This record gives sequence, structure tokens and C-alpha cells, in this order.
Amino acid sequence: MIKNILLRQITELQKVPTLSKHEHLVLGILNAIDEKSVKRGDKLPSINEMVDTIGYARKTIVKSYEELKLKGIVESKNHKGYFIISEKTETVVRVALVLFGFLGFQQTLYNAFRNQLNPEVEVDVFFHHNNVDMLETILLRIEHAYHYYVIAPIDDQRISKMLLKIPIRKLLIIDRFVCLSDAHMHITQDFRKATFDNLSELLPTIRKFECLYFVHLKDSETAQEALDAFLDFISENNIIGEILHAYPKQGISKGNAYFVRNDALLWQMLKECREKQLSLGKDLGIISYDDSLVKEMISGGITTISTDFELMGELSAKWVNNNQDIQYTIPTNLIRRQSI
Repeated sequence: MIKNILLRQITELQKVPTLSKHEHLVLGILNAIDEKSVKRGDKLPSINEMVDTIGYARKTIVKSYEELKLKGIVESKNHKGYFIISEKTETVVRVALVLFGFLGFQQTLYNAFRNQLNPEVEVDVFFHHNNVDMLETILLRIEHAYHYYVIAPIDDQRISKMLLKIPIRKLLIIDRFVCLSDAHMHITQDFRKATFDNLSELLPTIRKFECLYFVHLKDSETAQEALDAFLDFISENNIIGEILHAYPKQGISKGNAYFVRNDALLWQMLKECREKQLSLGKDLGIISYDDSLVKEMISGGITTISTDFELMGELSAKWVNNNQDIQYTIPTNLIRRQSI
């Protein structure tokens, strides 16, 4: 019976190309304990039985059993075999943190996350850069290899199917919300509401400009909900506006306002503004996403719509430490400065 349970666990782990045979066996036994399929006092298959069952070398089986002995999970008894003596498998808790990229605000999230974790937690960080194929590859690599998965996802059917394979108690969705089930944990933003509400707060100022442009890079990390909210805002308030999927071909123009999603576009815009000797907040307006110290200090200050990524990181770490239910939307705030 136990032999079949371990074989099933090992077979699943064999699908993970980055794991060694030794790791297949160690993680297979630990996973079986975590799932309560194997419990304290149970006898593990003998080394010879494991060699016959899974076809691994004898020294691989011995090395795996000896590692579990060092962890205090397994004990060997003379002429009787190996027995489970502890169900406390998480002496080291391994976490996979999957982010869009190491942008300024994501670094804030990571630092807060790392600082709040318990000492026994080890974190591996992966970046998908809003590329579905890359994220799919990452999810295949990390499958079955971690205790917990903290993932900033892409809203794509292929990705959602893969996320549904991760046990609910092991998965936390962060930053961008994707609906997997009512039971899934998340600490995310509400891009639609945040964008619409904060633009509405700026409405009297926006009306002073001839046109409002939403400028972002096509295939970037811009959430579709933010684009939809922008279109709703200009439609409901009779604002002349347009979504641009690249930097304006003719450059920026006096009398217009620009809602900029990408920092590289923002720096280009500020450079052109200086070259044309345009006064921010008077000759043209600029709004940016995701606040930073640089945006606070440069050009008299850039107005931002920003989520508290430090809080997101802290709450995510608490979920890892305590594994308690959480479904929380992080507040997004307007920080008004001179740029509009």
C-alpha cells in the first residue's frame, strides 16, 4: 500500500525536469506525509523493494533515506527497516515567488515579503515578463517542488488551467486577480475600480486639457481592466481621449494630458518636455502608475495612481507563515503632485 502511494508521488515528481532522482524520492515521501497518506509509525519499503519498484540505483535510495534521517523524519531500526518517526516535514519551507519583473514597485513588494518571512523559509524568485509561454515554462519547472506558490499571474486560459493543478492551500494569487474559484486565496488590485475612481478625482483638472491619452506599450503588463476603465471614464465624462500603444509618433504636445503606464515611456516624455521647455502641470499634464521615490522627486513631482506594494508583500508573507485564509483587495490611492 505505502509502496503504491510513494510510486504515485514519485511518478508526479518525475514530470518536473529540474528535480534529481534523489529529490523525487525525498519530496515524494514528504508530500505523502503532508497529504496524510503516510503517517508516523509507518514502515517505508525496503531499499531493495524501492530499487525494484522505481528502478533507481541502490545508492540513490540509500542517500534519500539517509537525508530523511538527518531531517528527523525517518529512523532506521536494525534488521527491521526504515520507519516514519515525525510528521513535521517543514523544517525548511520552500516558496516559489513568481513576479512580472524586477521593476521598482515589484522590488518593494519583494523586500517587504522577504523581511516578514519566518527564518526557516527559503524563497526562489522567478520572472515571466508578462509572457504567457515564459510563465507556462516556469510553472512546469516548479510543479510539485515547493510548499507554497505566490504567483502574479497572467489572465490566460492556459495559465489558469495550470494554476488549478496547484492545491488550493498551497497557492496565493497576488497583484493581478484571476478568478480560479471562490475558495482560492488572493491579495490583489482592482484595476478597473482604482483607475476609474482616481481619474474621476482628477476630473476637474483633466477638463483643463484638450485631450487625455493613455500611453502604454502593447504586450506590456497593462491590465485590460485598466484600459477598460479608461475608456469608461472618457465616455461617461465626455472627455476627448485615446489609447496609444506606443510613444506618440509626433511627440508630446502642449495642451494635452498623458496617463503613462510604462516608466520607460515616462522618462522619455519628461526628457522631451524639458527639451521643448514645457511646464509640467501648466502646458501639459502627466499621470503615472506605481509611485516611487524618483517620481516624488523628479520634475517637481509626478502625480501617481499607486497600490501599496509594501502591504501586499507583508500580507503575502503572513499567509506563508500562517497559511490562513485571505481574500483581500489592496487599496489604490491617488498621490497628487505638480505634474497635473
